Amino acid sequence: MCLALPGKIIEIKGKTGLVEMLGVSREVSLELIKDYKPGDYVLVHAGCAISKVDEEEAIKTIELFNELKEMDNG
Repeated sequence: MCLALPGKIIEIKGKTGLVEMLGVSREVSLELIKDYKPGDYVLVHAGCAISKVDEEEAIKTIELFNELKEMDNG
């Protein structure tokens, strides 16, 4: 099973972006997407942003992941 996480681009350096995902910031490649800017939400898989996503949908998905994390911490 493959999993892509939504994250928010915080900073851009060339074709690499600092993306915040579920409270953790990681550098990811932005080479697979176009027209990105800080504040955009992207799906990240295997260290690469694979697509831009709507902010509202990204936030809903992040909330679901947080609910799952809370259930696991029970």
